[in-house]
Amino acid sequence: PAIRLLLAEKAREEYGHAAGRMGEAEVGGMSANREEGAKVARVLIVYHSLSGNTKAAAEAVAEGAKAGGADAVLKEGLQAGPEDLRACDAIAIGTPDYFSYMAGGLKDFFDRSFYPTQGQVVDKPCGIFVTHGGGRKAVESVKSICATFRFKVVAEPVLVQNRPDKAAAAQLKALGKTLAAAGRK
Repeated sequence: PAIRLLLAEKAREEYGHAAGRMGEAEVGGMSANREEGAKVARVLIVYHSLSGNTKAAAEAVAEGAKAGGADAVLKEGLQAGPEDLRACDAIAIGTPDYFSYMAGGLKDFFDRSFYPTQGQVVDKPCGIFVTHGGGRKAVESVKSICATFRFKVVAEPVLVQNRPDKAAAAQLKALGKTLAAAGRK
């Protein structure tokens, strides 16, 4: 317990959380200036990954969101729930392409979240990313569910073949920055 308390205090000092400090905040080792009183968007990144490719893509989106001045929350689809969806200002949704459909772990998140959040997440800014081995069709299933939730897709989906390379990582980071900006509005 004492160690946990020390770690929490260290995080507050370093990142400014609950310390009332809004000037400079450490973001992934970089200093990001935030205007006094400016809204800090909370970007939820929900994904499913077995091979690690989609997790690496999700981490790149989170890095971009943080660079854009947002708080990024990474959650695997099986661990995310309706409360996470309600609490975020923007959402990034990531999946591998399995048989031209989204992964079951991500679909589980949508199934558990739809009715509890119905009507509460309309026009929530959304971005989509898909890792694939060549199929690339799972994006359509994700788009369809996003339309059912009535999310507002604010960027073109990012399609990544296998593990993100440098070019794909740049696209994923740009998606994160776009969601950070959209979540502040």
